[in-house]
Amino acid sequence: MRAMTAYLLVLVSAFFWGANFVLAGPVLSGFPPLWAAAFRFLLGALLMFMIVRYRGEKLLHLLRQHAGVYLLLGLVGITAFNLLFFNALKTTSADSAALIMATNPLLTTLLAAVLLNEIPAARQLLALPVALAGVAVVISQGDMDRLAALHFDRGDLLMLAANVAWALYNVLIRRFMPKGSVLGNTTLVMGMGAVLLSLTALVSSETLSSMPNMHSLIALAIMAVGGTVLAYLFWNIGIERLGAGRTAIFLNFVPVSAMLVAALIGVLPTAAQLIGGALVLAGLSITMLPRRKSVLS
Repeated sequence: MRAMTAYLLVLVSAFFWGANFVLAGPVLSGFPPLWAAAFRFLLGALLMFMIVRYRGEKLLHLLRQHAGVYLLLGLVGITAFNLLFFNALKTTSADSAALIMATNPLLTTLLAAVLLNEIPAARQLLALPVALAGVAVVISQGDMDRLAALHFDRGDLLMLAANVAWALYNVLIRRFMPKGSVLGNTTLVMGMGAVLLSLTALVSSETLSSMPNMHSLIALAIMAVGGTVLAYLFWNIGIERLGAGRTAIFLNFVPVSAMLVAALIGVLPTAAQLIGGALVLAGLSITMLPRRKSVLS
């Protein structure tokens, strides 16, 4: 697979995850948070298993050989991240959460350098602050006083933990994901995460009090297909092809894509947000520039 194809796939992943922010409202109107996460990944895992069955891939062989790896990745990248993320949003603002997650590419780059010996290229180090500045402009809508006024509390500590969990997931995929079928590997990771989230929902105090409305069911289905199946599959392909650090910077496109999806339903961005989006795209473009080949004289 060419590098540009991998870049496009992780860009699509970030777009779907941005769309999830818009879909979250309708989904949470019909489901408690833990059950929303559990049903999202149960449906996503079911779709993945159907695709794998259609392609005739042998999952049992992979599971016997690498069950511990799939359990670890499902625990860190799906269960821990979602539990920390949803609990963080109970006591912190969406702006604070988005700003904390915007540091994930830097954290992933640092972890990849320490744990994987992935030394970032100069252009990657240049792209990180450019994209981060763009995210800050998008979140603040061009008003830096708004960022200065953000209040950080217990929820932000949970968001920091979620941020670490996702950065660790990026590195663990690169280090431990078995070689071979990305589709089969992603299916088993998602299946493990779905089981763990479902068990957590069952033992929690959250209950399903009534039948969800049609809007919440449709939004959940879209989130499962785009923001779960395709997003995780494309992201895992990106990390396998590009490395953890170079892939993680595309997370900065998530708030931009959320802004674009919101614009499609009538919530138009401000001029400052468009400038911030352009900065994010500039940072991503720096990362996507082809490597120079050395020329022997």
